[in-house]
Amino acid sequence: MSMSDPLGDMLTRIRNAQHARLTSCVAPASNLRANVLDVLKREGFIRGFSREELRPGLAQLRIELKYNDGQPVIKEISRVSRPGRRVYSKIKELPRVYNGLGVSILSTPRGVMSDVEARAANVGGEVLCRVF
Repeated sequence: MSMSDPLGDMLTRIRNAQHARLTSCVAPASNLRANVLDVLKREGFIRGFSREELRPGLAQLRIELKYNDGQPVIKEISRVSRPGRRVYSKIKELPRVYNGLGVSILSTPRGVMSDVEARAANVGGEVLCRVF
C-alpha cells in the first residue's frame, strides 16, 4: 500500500514514540525526511538520527528522541502543508510558532530550513510543519 503523506507519517511516528516514552523510533528513509530531521537536530528537538541500510535500495532512519527531566522536548509537532492543501509563505508573512519559542520548518529553493534560517536568508517557501 502506498503512503500519500510520507512526511506526515514520520511526524506521527515521532509523536507516538514520545507519547510512549521510547528512546528511539524508525521511519523509512528519504532525502526530505533526512533534511527535516537535520533541522530538528540543529534546533535541539531530537538527539540525532542515523540512516540504516536494510538491504540494497531500502533504508530506514533511526531517530533518537530527546527528553528533559522525563518530559519530551517536543510538546507539539504538526503537519502544516498537506498533499491536499499546500501552504506557501512569503518571507514577510512567515508565521511565528509560540512567539518564537517553536519552529516552523520550510522547504525553500535553498533547501529545507527553519523559519529563523529562512528569515536570515530572506527566502520563503512551503511550510512543511511546526514544532514546539
